[in-house]
Amino acid sequence: MSMIILAIAFGNQETKAQHTEQISVEKAVDKLTNAMLTANRNALSDLASDKLSYGHSSGKVENKKEFVETIASGASVFEQLQIENQSIDIDHNTAIVRHTLTGRTNDPGKGPAALKIGIVLVWTKADGSWKLLARQAFKLP
Repeated sequence: MSMIILAIAFGNQETKAQHTEQISVEKAVDKLTNAMLTANRNALSDLASDKLSYGHSSGKVENKKEFVETIASGASVFEQLQIENQSIDIDHNTAIVRHTLTGRTNDPGKGPAALKIGIVLVWTKADGSWKLLARQAFKLP
């Protein structure tokens, strides 16, 4: 009987830890979204891993420096962003986030445009905080 109680207690602690990490990843995604909306160079840099691979739905891929500069410089402008249908799977220090990203962009020379793309984010936990390691956007039908 005591083994069953111990197993249940351990399972509850593991579930609680998993839930805490999931909330932590959700907050990192929210910070990233806000940093993209405000073109906050410091926040974008802090959230991104030095090994970031940032893939656009067009096929263009940027490293950390290029990703931060594109948004912070105003070359890519997000006026509105919403996340829908988000799922988060965590395995140790890695989190995979999937969602649909909708909103509006207004890039110089292109003008306003509606945005609706699928996103896969890979986050890694380093020094107690989640860092964006990879992002791939893809066109939705």
